[in-house]
Amino acid sequence: MDTYKFYYDESEHSRKINYNTVTATNYYDNFVTVIVGWSKEKEKEAFNKYKDFESKYADRKDKNGELKSTTLKQKKFECGFASLDKANIQFMMDFLAIFDESTKLYFSVASKIEYLVLQLFEGYRNNLIINADAVKYSITKALVTYRPQNVIKSIYDNPEEFVDELKRFFRERIEFNRSNISLKELENEAFENLLYILDDISAIPKLQWDYHMPFDGFAKYLQEEQINNYSLVLDKEGEQNEASRTMQAAVVMGLSNVTEKNSKDSYGLRMADMMVGIISKLLKSLCDELHYHSFAEGTEKRLLNAKWFQLNETQLELYKKLYKIICEWDNAWYKAYAGIYSDDLVCFIGLLGYMSHFENSEYIVNEKLKAYGEYYNGYVCQQLFDYFKLR
Repeated sequence: MDTYKFYYDESEHSRKINYNTVTATNYYDNFVTVIVGWSKEKEKEAFNKYKDFESKYADRKDKNGELKSTTLKQKKFECGFASLDKANIQFMMDFLAIFDESTKLYFSVASKIEYLVLQLFEGYRNNLIINADAVKYSITKALVTYRPQNVIKSIYDNPEEFVDELKRFFRERIEFNRSNISLKELENEAFENLLYILDDISAIPKLQWDYHMPFDGFAKYLQEEQINNYSLVLDKEGEQNEASRTMQAAVVMGLSNVTEKNSKDSYGLRMADMMVGIISKLLKSLCDELHYHSFAEGTEKRLLNAKWFQLNETQLELYKKLYKIICEWDNAWYKAYAGIYSDDLVCFIGLLGYMSHFENSEYIVNEKLKAYGEYYNGYVCQQLFDYFKLR
C-alpha cells in the first residue's frame, strides 16, 4: 500500500479578519488553502523538478532567500491570465509543468463572512418549516455580493443589533431593486422570505476564527481516495515550541501524522504556497469583476469585461494547464471543497472550463469579445444549478 506525503499552506491574506479588513476596498472574502502531495516514490522526482524551477528563478527570491507566491502581484491578474505579461506567464507555465497525473492536489475555498454568519446562527438547524442552510447561504451571498458596511460593522461593534441592521439592509435593497425588477425579481422574493424568517431570530454571536473546515474537506478527500498511510506537513507559524491553531484543528478533525515545518526547509510547503497564490489571486480578480462595488450598482448585471477574453496562445494554454491539474487529473469530488456558500468556487472552476473549451486562440473571435461575458455567465449559471442539484 502506497504511503503519501502532503504539504499544506494558505493564501497570504487568509488570517486577516476584522472590521477594518472586511470593509477595506482591497478586502478579499475567501479563505483559500492548498494541499499538495505525492506517493513517497514520486516525491523525490517532483522535488528535483521544483529545485530546478527555483534555480531558474533565483532572482525572484525574497529577502529570506525563499521563492514565494508574493512574487506574483495581484494587479497583474486584473483580467485573469489575459493581463499577465510574458515573463509571468512563462514563470507560471514552468511551475505548473512540475505537476503531472501522479500529483495529489486538494484545495478549499471558504467565505470568511460565512464563518461569521454560521457562528451568529449557530443554534439554528434545518426543520420541517425552515431550511436553515438555505437561510445561511442566502444571507452569506447577500453580504458577500453587496458588502453592506453597516451590517458588517454591527457584527463587530454591536452584534446585538446585527439582525435589525440586516433586516434594514434587505428592506432598502428590495426598494432599490424595484427600479430593475425584471433582473431582480427573484432576489427580491428571496429577501422578502428572509425578512419573514428574521423576525423570529435573535442571533447570539461567538466570533472566533475557525480553521476546521479545510481539514474536514481534506479528511473526506483522503477517504474518497482510500489513502490511509500518509503524513501531513503544515507551514509552521507562531512559537517553535507550541502547536498552532491550524495544527490543533487538523488533529481535532481526525488527521494523523501531522507535523509543522518552516517553509524555508521544505520544497513541498513552497510548492503549496505557490499554488495557493495562483488560485487565490485568480479567484480574487474574478470576484472583484463579478461582485458589486456600490449600492447603486446592485441593479445592474455584472459580467466579465471583454478584456478577460483577449487571450494569446500562451495565456490560453495556461488556463488549459490549470484546468487539467484541477479538473481532469486525479478527478475526485472532494478535491475542491467549499462551505455552504460555494458560488465563488464554482465560478472559478467554471472559468477554467469555459476558457479551456476554446481549441486555440484563433477561435476567440474579436467581434464576439463583448458577448463572451454573457456566454460565460450562462455557462456558470448552469454549473451552479448542476452543483447544487448534486449536493
